[in-house]
Amino acid sequence: MKAIRHLKDLIEINNDRTLGFRKALEDLEPVNADLNHIFTESAAQSERFAQELTVLADQHGTDVDEDDESVAGALHRAWIDVKALFGGKDRKSILEEAERGEDAIKAAYKKVMDSGDLSGQTLETVLDQAAQIRVSHDRIKALRDSAE
Repeated sequence: MKAIRHLKDLIEINNDRTLGFRKALEDLEPVNADLNHIFTESAAQSERFAQELTVLADQHGTDVDEDDESVAGALHRAWIDVKALFGGKDRKSILEEAERGEDAIKAAYKKVMDSGDLSGQTLETVLDQAAQIRVSHDRIKALRDSAE
């Protein structure tokens, strides 16, 4: 079922996003301590999203391993790439990498929404999550734009 594959892909990119922001948190220097709250909030958001999507997949009769990282294609790998690049950079570079990851998750959600394969509560949940991710992306982008 295509809807299940889409849910698994979104679970994976949310798991990658969580790991990416946690990696960024580990590498933040005191001068960028104000990013702690935003990155912590974004990691928690993706944990919550992955859990919500897992419940939906389970309701479709599919057992989803939340830590599964074997299904999705290139889009979710962008967050893995971002996670590897966070270490020890200046504020603007950190925010550029975070924004690049946010671009990847936005694209993954857009692909799923544009597929036409979701309906009902599943579609409503994905649309709501996508809207929240856009807000997170825009906040990081605004910080990146103001960073020097």
